[in-house]
Amino acid sequence: MLIKRKSIEKVESSRPAAQAKAPAPAKVRKPKYAPVTLSEFDGVRYLHFGTEWVQGAMRIRKPNWPELEYAQQMMAWMLWQAEPRRIAQLGLGTAALTKFCYATFPQAQVTAIELNPSVITICETMFKLPPNDERLQVLEQDALDFVNDKANFNTLDALQVDLYDATARGPVLDTPEFYQSCNACLSDDGIMTVNLFGDHPSYARNLKAIKFAFAQVICLPQVHDGNVVAIAFKRKREIDLPALTARATQIVAETKLPAKSWVKGITAK
Repeated sequence: MLIKRKSIEKVESSRPAAQAKAPAPAKVRKPKYAPVTLSEFDGVRYLHFGTEWVQGAMRIRKPNWPELEYAQQMMAWMLWQAEPRRIAQLGLGTAALTKFCYATFPQAQVTAIELNPSVITICETMFKLPPNDERLQVLEQDALDFVNDKANFNTLDALQVDLYDATARGPVLDTPEFYQSCNACLSDDGIMTVNLFGDHPSYARNLKAIKFAFAQVICLPQVHDGNVVAIAFKRKREIDLPALTARATQIVAETKLPAKSWVKGITAK
């Protein structure tokens, strides 16, 4: 059964104040999180939230490389955005995308939003996340608060959304209103990528909500055990195959990401 976000990540008191002559202040309950656990196999370190579900991975000898194929697909916005100025990641995971963007785009401001402080700590200690500086900001914050903050509106060239709870079966934020706020944070040419779970009922709900909020949505072919990456555009674009192929060749040469397979996945639709 899918565990709701409020029961895993952010439980707050809903009990009304006692009716008394001098009611005591309501106690503030700290958020509760699933335990952060690790595993290693064949040179790869994995992050879990107390279950067998993988929340991210890092090849120990290549800490800045996005090891998982779906994480590589989350970079598909690069086919249209060659020189992003500001990139944001909702859901830190193992910081794979955050580290890759920080290393690959030295001109860009990179922001990562993570609700669980233990995830930030484990990324710093076990997943080679560099410290915050003038280009990198990893913030302990609710992703919903970030996208609803008007200070972030029209600022992002690329937004990567990977928000999962301990069950890893569906995004914990999935409403049309949430995706509308994601859209509002993008610049005119901005692009969002979202990690969805194609074999779960949440997939259709999320895809419908994303299509409601964005002018154009393309889904890449499913990888791993059901991961589907959706690419959402603030403005509709023509699928220019020669231009995409040329850009993919450049991405492969510069980063070794499998960008040519992204183009095949896009044009196969």
